[in-house]
Amino acid sequence: MIEAIHHVALIASDYARSKRFYVDVLGFALVEEHCRAERESWKGDLAIGAIRLELFSFPETPPRPTRPEAQGLRHLAFAVRDIDAAVARLTAHGVAAEPIRTDPYTGSRFTFFADPDGLPLELYEMR
Repeated sequence: MIEAIHHVALIASDYARSKRFYVDVLGFALVEEHCRAERESWKGDLAIGAIRLELFSFPETPPRPTRPEAQGLRHLAFAVRDIDAAVARLTAHGVAAEPIRTDPYTGSRFTFFADPDGLPLELYEMR
């Protein structure tokens, strides 16, 4: 029945700021963008490899209640080949990451950081 995850949708408090973060810092490509004036909303379709993100804005959205253990989506994890280089890129853009840890089950290294709205994101080094 289900063949794959098609996309993940995110709601940003500041669309332009989040678009810059996902495109300029994380390297996503902006595939399509639409202003939805009747909803006072923007929608951007972003892609990197097979990952698709829909980035939305809506007026007066509430913030995420807690990080990361709120009901619903816990975090998004992105695969990287070189976690040290990926963390260096984040640092160069002023984005703080937690210390790199090792997954006790897989032996892979990982770290967490946040997008401009505090959404927990993870870098997971593929071995």
